[in-house]
Amino acid sequence: MKESLSLPQARKLVLQSQRLPPKHQPGSATAATLGAIAHLGYIQIDTISVIQRAHHHTLWNRNPRYQASQLEQLLADKQVFEYWSHAAAYLPMADYRFSLPRKHALATGAQSHWYKRDEPMLNWVRQRIATEGPLMAKDFEHTGKKLGAWTTKPAKRALEYLFMQGDLMVPHRVNFHKVYDLTERVLPKGTETSLPEPEEYARFLITQYLRANGLGQAAEIAYLRNGTKPLISKTLKEMVSNRELLQIEVAGQLYHALPNALELLSKPLSRSKLKILSPFDNLVIQRKRMTTLFGFDYLIECYVPEAKRQYGYFSLPILWDGKLVARMDCKAERNQSRLHIHHLALEPTVLKTDALFLALRKELESFLQFNHCNTLRLHRTSPAKVKSELQKLINDWAG
Repeated sequence: MKESLSLPQARKLVLQSQRLPPKHQPGSATAATLGAIAHLGYIQIDTISVIQRAHHHTLWNRNPRYQASQLEQLLADKQVFEYWSHAAAYLPMADYRFSLPRKHALATGAQSHWYKRDEPMLNWVRQRIATEGPLMAKDFEHTGKKLGAWTTKPAKRALEYLFMQGDLMVPHRVNFHKVYDLTERVLPKGTETSLPEPEEYARFLITQYLRANGLGQAAEIAYLRNGTKPLISKTLKEMVSNRELLQIEVAGQLYHALPNALELLSKPLSRSKLKILSPFDNLVIQRKRMTTLFGFDYLIECYVPEAKRQYGYFSLPILWDGKLVARMDCKAERNQSRLHIHHLALEPTVLKTDALFLALRKELESFLQFNHCNTLRLHRTSPAKVKSELQKLINDWAG
């Protein structure tokens, strides 16, 4: 069965599925955080800390009551675990067995690791952890020849290798450094550890992606999952044939969706509420998809030489009125409790700014608290002429 949606309808379906902006959530704040991770399927971890790190930022945008201690508690309670989705991520423990295909592929050599396999080093590192208990990379001294500034020491490579192939898990971090322990000492008792059959794995990836994203294509579902696209494409066809999925046409592109997905279109979307997103938010992580569905051509520029940056080091996409309307390059100056907006750049489609800036000012109040700041400094806007309007709103609020 094929349906057709307009681009605004498709955007609404995506946002409702992504739970953006968030609605009121009953129950405890920690339960809401776990619910967000379970629904989205993963929360990407990132090291950049010019503002709150990406995993905290993404969760805060789904759960306004979010605190970092909630994620720590969920890890301690073994309700989430750290592994790899399309990148380093926190995943629901309920989905643990679906991390096994990648681990199995790495352990058997069916998929290559980014480090060369060093069996003696792997055995030594594994044995030390088995004997001594949880260890960090710094607990393994390097006594060999001097390494270059960008060279990873052999024990660190072994730790990551053992982690990726499933021998080790990360029960927690200390100052954002991984602590490694044997999987059998971390995994909750009774956790299902049977390796999924390929079709079961493909069905899991498809269902999880479509639940969290509303609609999707094979390439999006297989994003950065080596070798999975052919199986996902085949399984999508079978699921459509069995009427387990809908086919939806949007602006000449064919997508897939779960049978009940279109029910979300009858629910209201909070268009007046503005959200400042992480560059690694689940909504925007696939840049081509954002360009196609939202007309938002986004590139994170922290990896671009400074002279070539158009928007700034760490520009944050801004969601408002069901659209991505701006990007804002920010930095939290923590020793001064000050948040800097180095550059706010509006999309060319934004013609009137009064309602947008009122929504932005309101969200900035929460955003400052989230980043442990109490003052705000606006440096630059594009177009430049709107700076005075926003600055006046900021001054009125601060005053």
